Amino acid sequence: MYQHILIPYDGSEEGLRGATHGIELASAVGATAHALYVIDLPGVPRALSLRDDEEQLREEYNAYADKILDQIQEVAAEHGVECETDRRSGSVAEEISDYAEENDMDVIVLASAYRGRIGTLLGGTTDKVVRTATVPVLTQRMGYDEI
Repeated sequence: MYQHILIPYDGSEEGLRGATHGIELASAVGATAHALYVIDLPGVPRALSLRDDEEQLREEYNAYADKILDQIQEVAAEHGVECETDRRSGSVAEEISDYAEENDMDVIVLASAYRGRIGTLLGGTTDKVVRTATVPVLTQRMGYDEI
């Protein structure tokens, strides 16, 4: 069934729900989890060339990515799941879809926050991944009562 499960994680509460679901699925089917954090630097690449603190900003984003990926590895270890980690920079939805295709992932598992009625018109990262990924995507949407 699934041997490699991509679990994008951003450190949010809904992201943790999706990541935990992905790890539980990996545990159930004996798959390897692949945790991915995408660094979405504001205004990349134009604004960075104008910033004096570009290097400090990158270091802060990378430190946060390390923290987030360590959290997922801990959850995976609690479930006895092998978990590889990676990070990328760029458009979050594009990087998730590209990573899945380039690394032969069998499925992407991620959560989506409750966005209300207008959210269904505007869409979000999860919706973009569902529309652009070439591999199956499992989503877990938070309900109104979980806000």
